[in-house]
Amino acid sequence: MTFPLWMLLGFTVWTAAILVLTIGTYRFSHILTGRAGMASFPADGREGAAWYQRAMRAHANCIENLPLFTVVVFALYASGISSSAADAMAGIALAARVCQSLVHICTVQTDRVVSVRFTFFFAQLACFMGMAGIVLSHAR
Repeated sequence: MTFPLWMLLGFTVWTAAILVLTIGTYRFSHILTGRAGMASFPADGREGAAWYQRAMRAHANCIENLPLFTVVVFALYASGISSSAADAMAGIALAARVCQSLVHICTVQTDRVVSVRFTFFFAQLACFMGMAGIVLSHAR
């Protein structure tokens, strides 16, 4: 398996971990202690603790970006491209995703924190575009 595929798997596992460890834990703890019913959690996430609302948005961010990462990694794989630059960008993309999620969930969202979070997002986007550029540069 190629390094970008491993990073794609890591991105997927991270997305699932956010779901289970934050949203799932919050909901099930409320359900099992009788503080909420199964149908007590609106999809828009406007209710609940602030960190829970941020976790809902961080998970949605992962879901929104996972297809982009999937496409560029698949394009690399299908093209048979193996490059240290693509490997580095895939690793940076996953690390930036994890950092973005943690900043989103664990900190109150001030202007400075949102700027940090955006920096991690921008790093991912740059990596996605860089990997796409590698694929395009090898196109025949």
